[in-house]
Amino acid sequence: QVQLVESGGGLAQPGGSLRLSCTASKNRDSRRFSIDTMAWYRQAPGNQRELVAEIHTGGVTNYADSVNGRFTISRDNGKNTVFLQMNRLKPEDTAVYYCKAVMILPGQLQLPFWGQGTQVTVSS
Repeated sequence: QVQLVESGGGLAQPGGSLRLSCTASKNRDSRRFSIDTMAWYRQAPGNQRELVAEIHTGGVTNYADSVNGRFTISRDNGKNTVFLQMNRLKPEDTAVYYCKAVMILPGQLQLPFWGQGTQVTVSS
C-alpha cells in the first residue's frame, strides 16, 4: 500500500501562483516496489477528473494543453515527492487537485494510488 499526502492548496488571485506537494509513503510490504509515474489530476464541480500533468521516473513530462506553459511538474525521486508549480493562475483552474502515484509490481503490473485531494480556488 501507498499513502499519498498532499499539501499546498488554497486561495489565489488570478495571475497568482500556488505550489502543490505530494509525498508517497510506502508500508513495509511495498518498500521493495518502485513508484514510476506520478501525476496531478483535477476535478471541478460537474466535470470529470482530468489529467493536469504527469512525470515519469526519468523526468519525462506531459501536460494538459490548458496548463502547458503555466504549470511545471517536478519530482524528488529519493523522497517519492511530486510538486506542481502553478503560475499565472486563472479562475478556470479552480478545482480539487488529486495526486496519483503508480507502483510497479512483478510482471510489470501497474497499481495506481490516489491522494485525498486539495482544493485550489482562484478568485479575486
